[in-house]
Amino acid sequence: MTSETPRRRRPTPPRFDNAWLAELLAGRDPLPQHLRAAHKHGSSRLSELATAGASAAALVAARSRMMDTLIRALWRRNLGRTRGLVLAAVGGYGRAELHPCSDIDLLVLAEEKLNDRRAAALEQFFTEIWDIGPDVGHSVRTLEECRQAAREDISTATNLIEARRLAGSKKTFEALQELAFSDELWTSRSFFERKLEEQRTRHAKYHDTAYKLEPNIKESPGGLRDIQMIGWVAKRHFGARTLADLASYGFLSREEHRRLVEGQGFLWRIRWLLHEMTGRHEDRLLFDHQLRLAETMGYEDSEHSLAVEQSMQRYYRTVMELNRLNEMLLQLFKEAILLEGDPRIQPINERFQLKNGYLDVVDRDVFRREPGALLELFHLLQQHPEAEGVSAGTIRLVRQHCHLINEDFRRNPDNQALFMAILREPQGVTHEFRRMNSYGVLGRYIPEFGKIVGRMQFDLFHTYTVDEHTLFVLSNLRRFALSRFDHEFPDCSRVMRGLPKPELAYLAGLFHDIAKGRGGDHSELGASDALRFCKRHGLSEYDARLVSWLVRQHLLLSLTAQKKDISDPRVIHEFAEKVGDQLHLDYLYILTVADVRATNPELWNSWKASLFSELYQNTSRALCRGLVNPVAREELINETKRETLEQLDSAGINTEAVRGIWSALPGDYFLRHSPSEIQWHTRALLEHGDSGKPLVQVRRETERGGTAVFVCSPRDDLAFARSTAALEQLGLTVLDARIVSTRDERTLYTWVVLEADGEEIESAERGREILRVMEQEAGRLGGDPRDIRRRMPRQHRMFSTPTRISFADDERNDRTILEITTGDRPGLLTRIAGALLDARVRLQNAKVATVGEKAEDIFFITETDDSPLDSEARRQELEQALKRQLEDGADSTSL
Repeated sequence: MTSETPRRRRPTPPRFDNAWLAELLAGRDPLPQHLRAAHKHGSSRLSELATAGASAAALVAARSRMMDTLIRALWRRNLGRTRGLVLAAVGGYGRAELHPCSDIDLLVLAEEKLNDRRAAALEQFFTEIWDIGPDVGHSVRTLEECRQAAREDISTATNLIEARRLAGSKKTFEALQELAFSDELWTSRSFFERKLEEQRTRHAKYHDTAYKLEPNIKESPGGLRDIQMIGWVAKRHFGARTLADLASYGFLSREEHRRLVEGQGFLWRIRWLLHEMTGRHEDRLLFDHQLRLAETMGYEDSEHSLAVEQSMQRYYRTVMELNRLNEMLLQLFKEAILLEGDPRIQPINERFQLKNGYLDVVDRDVFRREPGALLELFHLLQQHPEAEGVSAGTIRLVRQHCHLINEDFRRNPDNQALFMAILREPQGVTHEFRRMNSYGVLGRYIPEFGKIVGRMQFDLFHTYTVDEHTLFVLSNLRRFALSRFDHEFPDCSRVMRGLPKPELAYLAGLFHDIAKGRGGDHSELGASDALRFCKRHGLSEYDARLVSWLVRQHLLLSLTAQKKDISDPRVIHEFAEKVGDQLHLDYLYILTVADVRATNPELWNSWKASLFSELYQNTSRALCRGLVNPVAREELINETKRETLEQLDSAGINTEAVRGIWSALPGDYFLRHSPSEIQWHTRALLEHGDSGKPLVQVRRETERGGTAVFVCSPRDDLAFARSTAALEQLGLTVLDARIVSTRDERTLYTWVVLEADGEEIESAERGREILRVMEQEAGRLGGDPRDIRRRMPRQHRMFSTPTRISFADDERNDRTILEITTGDRPGLLTRIAGALLDARVRLQNAKVATVGEKAEDIFFITETDDSPLDSEARRQELEQALKRQLEDGADSTSL
């Protein structure tokens, strides 16, 4: 740079000038209305500065200074001449960290009990703070009362540590500080242990993960409370005033301090914006706010990623980093505070040792000399379950040397063997892969995995970030492999332990979603990644291709079970042809169950489990029989009849009467229902007789999961719409609907339902309520279905799912397949049924699936003469009827 070249200057960030407030208060005793106006003006100015890009650190400090000035003015106005009182800020206000709607927590320290005059003056003081605008929380205590309260409550003790004097006697306040840091309340050791337990409890409340759809930026792991935790311990034990002080004590490196401050600043900015958007003290990153936050923070949609997904990925990566730092620093504190005397050393090898129960490097140059030790660390933890974890110093060294995991490292056969050894170890696989991800090693060793760390999908189906979901899939697969979890999924456990190489399932789980967010088909891209990885790691051609096939087809079983009529032998045969053999089916089955369970645990239920199991069992039989010799439709019908007759005969039921009932039923009925269901229906029909009235039965416990509702009524094209409306008005979720028309002009309906929250129907009273309402509805011949007037869930209102309607031919069954994808909402099935009525279309069967905020439903339909809709005009007529119903109903349920 020459002397003539102007030096580029960074723009000066906007600042909050408090001079106007000082001028307002100078030389006079301001009235409350003046202070209220000052608070409003100052808050507005801070909001402007936030929009202009002022740093969150500057904003929270400026708001604290403003409140200091206003509160001191009110103190002088009401208690300025009073001696023997100290006003202190505590909590977040004590730390000078105020956001727009933060509570103002105050402690008044009195040298003696208050008389009536002082009590009245204090009451007026607090009332006037309320009048200014902010919420205020306060306590009035003597020093002895502070001592007693702090001994009994760790939160009170923590507040005293953070107390900051605003007004009153310095000497009295110093006595409070001396008490706060004294061992007579809490020793440094007991304080640390109690705060550590407090954090564990708090993290458990959030399932030990910050990767939730709607995280709490303060309380979740990696949130602001974790940073405060570090500060509390640092203040109590080391006397550190700021996080920067920890660096001088050797507990933080400059880089770690920078990351901690940057992470705190990012979370502060989000919290500031949340408070301004909502006008209240809000710490939850709800869907309602995520879109606006992303826009306010300057994110824009890209080709493969929404703005909100980009902003949330930054959030998740930030809290992951803060969580790492929290773990490392608390481990350092633990070693400094809790451990006494010489360390206990247990050698393991020339690189590692156990130091006071924690895995530790023998010297600081281990990773530089032998980078492969970055993987060996995790393998040793598996082999030494007695280890309590990794020492803080070693965690820091891992983070500092992660850059050594480069392409040469990945191509090293020893490192490749170590990675596969970790995957094949009989214990600790899930724990160590989670630790590898937390320390940043997994994303370095598999760069494609690094791209999905913190990546979220803005919908209600994918509860976790992609990396967290992937690790849950791995965890689910591991549970299938361990006998102590056999009671959870007996079939999956049996299949898993029969696999020749379980590690192939783990690899498929690791790679199944690894290409999310890249554009294109993530299954195809992930399959290519998996194939390269497996070949590089010495797997045989067959094993590598098996893993690649599993990644490519990881959605096949789920989609087939939920979107196709798996009672049709030909659907089973087609699926069996795609799978090819029993080994591929076994791997695919356990991967599917592990995947769907890990996507959104609240959406997993016994119904899905039974669907997947039914498809697996039927496909196993088809493969055993041989693909060149498929099961014939009539053969399957006769087998079902024979099995059911044997059960009824053994129960003493007249088989001739049974055959009389069955003579009116079409063959499809025996394909769509299990022997247990047919037996239930048959008994009910026999007991009901020929009364001509509708029959309604409810069975709370079924082999398919959920509660079954069975209705037999005279053929009435309105009946399905009315009955579905009744079920939805009851607040039930319809999982499945099977409709069978009999030869004697009756219709059999079988619904499988759960409560709206996905839970099973537990109480007998609830079952009786369903029966009573459905009997009333079945007896109401004629008449339109009733409107559904239930509020749409809050989260669903944040999404606008376009309606897509498509048709396909089901030539083998003389039906038309109608597929509808639209936004899920109360009354949706009823409106679809209404559209079918409007278009004079008969519903033969339905496959109902809800994927987060989307409904993806399949309907098998015919004309009223049971022929398919084979003309384009008829299909367009139905499509228009559906769009009218769905568009008219889009807002009517959002009460």
